[in-house]
Amino acid sequence: MKPLARSAAIILVLTVSLGLSACSAIKLGYSSLPEVAFWWLDGYLDFSEDQKPEARRELARLHEWHRRQELPKLIEVLARMEQMAAGDVTPQQACEVVSQVQARIAAVADQAAGGAGALASTLTARQLRHLDRKYRSRNEDFFRDWVAKPVHEQHEKRYEKTLERLETIYGRLDAPQRAVLRQAIERSMYQPGRILTERQRWQQDVLQALRQASAPGTAPAQATALVNAALQRMQQPPDAAYRAWRDALIQEGCRTFAAVHQATTPAQREQAARRLRAYQRDLRELAGKGSGD
Repeated sequence: MKPLARSAAIILVLTVSLGLSACSAIKLGYSSLPEVAFWWLDGYLDFSEDQKPEARRELARLHEWHRRQELPKLIEVLARMEQMAAGDVTPQQACEVVSQVQARIAAVADQAAGGAGALASTLTARQLRHLDRKYRSRNEDFFRDWVAKPVHEQHEKRYEKTLERLETIYGRLDAPQRAVLRQAIERSMYQPGRILTERQRWQQDVLQALRQASAPGTAPAQATALVNAALQRMQQPPDAAYRAWRDALIQEGCRTFAAVHQATTPAQREQAARRLRAYQRDLRELAGKGSGD
């Protein structure tokens, strides 16, 4: 189920995102995540009064599981990144980190599937129409913000967003370093139209799975299986050509990161290492807190 999967993924994103402006933002964002995720999900599904308590309980359960099971693994990923920061980074090394993060996202999605299936079985036709409208609205936003823009504006937008994230870690990049990033983006194979088409595919896939899961007579185990299968197809799209393009785009991103890192100074690399150590300290503190703390 896309909203539940996304709320689960937010847990991971908040803890490893390089776009956070300060380490304290990690602790604040992580601690408040169940409530933020609930309101995000409610915007997609418009929970009934009967569904709200169960949704909150499931998000709290998922959050506590993630704190206990996944934060230590994320700390390990950040520690490896800290070690890498001091020297040159190859595209292969960068992609190894991407693979590790993808594995953590997959673990969260798997853990969320049971609760998502239980909730899916209670959804009404009205709620599924609401979800469909929300999907369409978000697609229109994406089309306006990306697909409809001229290519040079797409490049500029990606450049600014990527630069902001990189400077959060390394500090201000100088003109030659920025040129490396800009040239990589201008040569990029990124195609927002292709991404939108795939989004629309999995949205319809999710809606169909939810219709089946919420149909009268569907057993809870069957509802969970339907939702889990949809989640798996989101992570591994059935279109082989799209998977190959997506994987090539990831490889491209790894090359871009490695090229920018190659251009950084020893002082910038030390700043990156300090920031990654600070993230680890915050996650250790979060991992040591129980749900009652």
